[in-house]
Amino acid sequence: MTLVQIPVNSLLRHIQPLQEALAAAASEVVRSGYFVLGPSVRAFEEAFAAYCGVAHCIGVANGTDALELSLRALDVGAGDRVAVVANAAMYGTSAVLACGADPVFVDVLSEDGTMDPDSLRKVLDAQPVKAVIVTHLYGQLAHIEEIAALCKAQGAALIEDCAQSHGARNALGLAGSFGDIASFSFYPTKNLGALGDGGAVATRDNKLADRVRKLRQYGWTEKYTNGLPGGRNSRLDELQASMLSLMLPHLDAWNSRRREVAARYSKEITNSRIRTHQCGGDSYVAHLYVVRTDEREQLKLHLAAAGVQTDVHYPLPDYRQPCHNGRFDGVTLPVTEQDAATVLTLPCFPELSDAEVDRVIAACNSF
Repeated sequence: MTLVQIPVNSLLRHIQPLQEALAAAASEVVRSGYFVLGPSVRAFEEAFAAYCGVAHCIGVANGTDALELSLRALDVGAGDRVAVVANAAMYGTSAVLACGADPVFVDVLSEDGTMDPDSLRKVLDAQPVKAVIVTHLYGQLAHIEEIAALCKAQGAALIEDCAQSHGARNALGLAGSFGDIASFSFYPTKNLGALGDGGAVATRDNKLADRVRKLRQYGWTEKYTNGLPGGRNSRLDELQASMLSLMLPHLDAWNSRRREVAARYSKEITNSRIRTHQCGGDSYVAHLYVVRTDEREQLKLHLAAAGVQTDVHYPLPDYRQPCHNGRFDGVTLPVTEQDAATVLTLPCFPELSDAEVDRVIAACNSF
């Protein structure tokens, strides 16, 4: 008998319970006659800002634009140095390069893959940087308070990359509320995902919010007057904003289920050849559940034979990407490179059944 495959993620399962409500929301937008920067966008921006505990949310076209416009709002440009991790698929690095700035790569912690404060301290001590992009990778809050203190002491702006951490929180606040400015992606696979591309910038700072609002629409300081350099057409549309407003009230429950799945993996996968993720609590929203193994290819094949789909997030450090043509050949980050060789992502999404979790655990333990 052919095994039914357990997917890493299933957008169809995720959306099906809301299908009728989403269709009704889309119809309402069509009937409204507002399609760009209208009432649905404003309503979502207000709701998401309140959820994150910040004053402003500015909807943009996607998460990468959110990162770039955050940098540009901080006047990051040619010749500026920006500290960034190298284990997150080039998203932050791409935004830095798009601004003409220079990425300075920071190593990560072996236990969770987020930015290593000690590695950052060494970077800051070596030469000042204009900004730091801290990525809450896999849904795990980085060591944000220590990193924020380092940035403040050095005078560097702090940008949170929250593309994988919607709703992650600690006693002091939620992802997106700790830095000077924060970026979010609403790509469909995210914890809060649209039915297409979308993104947002969040900030407490009135001036930064005003700059981002102008930059997302050509840099207009008034209609047809391009007063800010670096502007572009990057707007969250009314349809996606309407969908996101409908899904936002479900986010915490979805995250809770993700944590339940992750907690079972961490407790019940007991194979000594597999290193599980041990971070828990509300600071982790289990966007991805990543294990580490020195036998990744063998484990992938074993799990595939058991009907368990896996993926690798992420197999190549940013500074090793071929697009750089050797520019960063002198960079070596030991933990980043170890992770690139050993990480493997298991199925983890809110609609995963307990029986499927049982199968994943059993397959890992039989490896």
